[in-house]
Amino acid sequence: MSNSPSVISQSPGEHHETDVVIVGAGPVGLFAVFELGLLDLKCHLVDILDRPGGQCAELYPEKPIYDIPGLPVVSGQGLTDNLLAQIKPFGAKYHLAEMATGLEKTNAGKWRLTTDLGTTIEAPVVVIAAGGGSFQPKKPPIPNIAQYENTSVFYAVREMEKFRGKNILIAGGGDSALDWALSLHDIAGSLALIHRRPDFRAAPDSVNKMRELVATGKMGLIVGQVGQLHGDDGQLSSVTIKTKEGEFGRDVDCLLPFFGLTMKLGPVAEFGLNLHENLIPVDTEKFETSEPSVFAIGDINSYPGKLKLILSGFHEAALMSQQAFRICRPDEKLRFQYTTSSTNLQKKLGVK
Repeated sequence: MSNSPSVISQSPGEHHETDVVIVGAGPVGLFAVFELGLLDLKCHLVDILDRPGGQCAELYPEKPIYDIPGLPVVSGQGLTDNLLAQIKPFGAKYHLAEMATGLEKTNAGKWRLTTDLGTTIEAPVVVIAAGGGSFQPKKPPIPNIAQYENTSVFYAVREMEKFRGKNILIAGGGDSALDWALSLHDIAGSLALIHRRPDFRAAPDSVNKMRELVATGKMGLIVGQVGQLHGDDGQLSSVTIKTKEGEFGRDVDCLLPFFGLTMKLGPVAEFGLNLHENLIPVDTEKFETSEPSVFAIGDINSYPGKLKLILSGFHEAALMSQQAFRICRPDEKLRFQYTTSSTNLQKKLGVK
């Protein structure tokens, strides 16, 4: 699900070609689309989250931010929405709920980025704007859970239709758990939400809607924890549930644990780039990494005097874009223009 209905994620498993592929759709990655778009460079973005915005949208959507130039105060989600509106004219393509897992050079001299869902994107320029790394799901301490993962235990919903008619158990008490419970109950054979406490951390409106569905018998609510999983060949058949009153079994086809996310550098560490303390060293002229035509901007990079601020990442995106143009359009002259006075740039932005 996305807080930004205007963003359409591409179908996974397809092959694409573009000018620039950006790993990370947080604020810095989104603003890079703007700077690159002014130079007529097309972008694809890959992000493991199911919505744009990175930490701002996922961890503190309502938290106020006070150090964005020109905005005395803006929420994490508000900043994301403004950036999405700003870059809308450039038609960026999004590959959400996909993890960038591989990067290799093609025989033609371009880069080929591969995701965990089999998507491949070829581009002459790669920009890593992955913040502190990729978000990884926090896994519950349930014995043998790994043998069911990606078959009947899922930490993200990528295709709702795959859950049609299934007996679903959703574990968690935050927004993701509630949001997916509300979205999947209509297509599930049966659905129950399990949380260790009767109180929830989700938006009050979502909690109220969930309780209405429970009251009318359209979904179940269990105060307790999943103790054991039962099934064969990676396919769940039932789970053992522990409550204050005791233990009982429940028939389950799919378990969806939503216990939040943790940050790890992830597969970026295997991209063949020089690393220093899990950060990517770059120059301060172009923000290029140890690999020519691969750039790193935002919190993922490192250089003398680096400040981990969103506004620093915006500056880095602007300088990176100038060099990206030279790589993507080697036979064209780079003309520096101001949006305030260039009718050409204003036309690209749809200014009337």
